[in-house]
Amino acid sequence: MPKLILSLLLFTLCLPVWAQPVTPDDSPIRVYQSDMEYDEVKSNLEMAITGQGMRITNTLHISEMLERTAADTGLEKKLYENAESLEFCSILMSYKMSAANPANMATCPLTISIYQKAGDTKNTYVAFRRPAMLGDASDVEQALLEMLDEIVEEAIE
Repeated sequence: MPKLILSLLLFTLCLPVWAQPVTPDDSPIRVYQSDMEYDEVKSNLEMAITGQGMRITNTLHISEMLERTAADTGLEKKLYENAESLEFCSILMSYKMSAANPANMATCPLTISIYQKAGDTKNTYVAFRRPAMLGDASDVEQALLEMLDEIVEEAIE
């Protein structure tokens, strides 16, 4: 019996830990936290996005922009160690969003942000806006949320 318990314990410890958002389910922004290195998470995000057949169209270098303009704007408090946003689009999701209501095209491009808070290089955060659209779009909102969750989970597991 002790061998069975030990085997089950070892098996349980070897199971992957599924990433969960650190924000409530109904939060307008979904945030995940990881103890992985920033560059590793960013690289994993890029691979997860392109692995879904999408192309990253732009990378916004948020922390660099804030640091570069800090003296000129008077916004000198450092907010991030690193912060970038990746923009991309799914043609299938864009079509479904627009079919529900043409104004939903404002949802694209999709954006996933990756950041480390100032003074904390041990934690890397990944965040995105929870989809909310006009018209009869609940199915596409749910599909989009699942796709974004899947991309982030793949990047930080």
